[in-house]
Amino acid sequence: MPLQIVHHPDYDAGFAVNHRFPMSKYPLLMEALRARGLARPDALNVPEPAPASWLKLAHAADYVGQVLACAVPAKIEREIGFPVGPRVSLRAQLATGGTVLAARLALRHGIACNTAGGSHHARHAHGAGFCTFNDVAVAALVLLAEGAARNILVVDLDVHQGDGTADILRDEPRAFTFSMHGERNYPVRKIASDLDIALPDGTGDAAYLERLGGILPELSASAHWDIVFYNAGVDIHTEDRLGRLSLSDDGLRARDDRVIRHFRALGTPVCGVIGGGYSTDVAILAARHAILFEVASSYA
Repeated sequence: MPLQIVHHPDYDAGFAVNHRFPMSKYPLLMEALRARGLARPDALNVPEPAPASWLKLAHAADYVGQVLACAVPAKIEREIGFPVGPRVSLRAQLATGGTVLAARLALRHGIACNTAGGSHHARHAHGAGFCTFNDVAVAALVLLAEGAARNILVVDLDVHQGDGTADILRDEPRAFTFSMHGERNYPVRKIASDLDIALPDGTGDAAYLERLGGILPELSASAHWDIVFYNAGVDIHTEDRLGRLSLSDDGLRARDDRVIRHFRALGTPVCGVIGGGYSTDVAILAARHAILFEVASSYA
């Protein structure tokens, strides 16, 4: 079976090419997936914008209203890192709807991936760190509210700690948040996940994979998970300009394979999101993000 992929052309909000957030990675990722034969028309799914009722499960109602009306206060826009105009607002709604759709497809097919998502710095009260809405937290709460899942695990391997996801889900006993990240990276003030592992600067393939390999059995033994949300951020790469870790392309591939193989062997559905990645050469960055889909396709 082909890998179920969720994508929308409006994941690209049209930022300038020199913007700190590499918005053009989304269409370039789809080009990379098509070049690799992974974007099969019969397995390509187009999301609808997440409705306000879903967004309010994770975020304060006044903040949701501000984003939908494109009336986010300047102070919050500065914390997010860009103005929230119509294209950014739509993109945030679509990316969140895309992760919900990918989660539902994962429950049906065993694995599915969104070509966006992993906006893990968006907190209950407001967005932050290039993240407007927290798509994984919204999707987890939607599945729980609908009864589609009873126990949810978030495996966040972006180089930055998943503070927003921890904030939103900390009082939800049916969701467990795990973040393995760079110790000295953003955010300065972290919000504790259910389990955090902070890695020193310069951590490379061998040390990273050894640490990850030790924790995965503990996570799977702690509960029966109905679904795993996997944030496969590539900003752990040695050439990423915002990361301080030192993984190679082979290390990224081994990481993704280790996570997906572990949970699929147990029959646990996996919903993949791409998370962060920040490089000047955006085509190379998109190719790094494509590794998730290459690995996931072998388990579809």
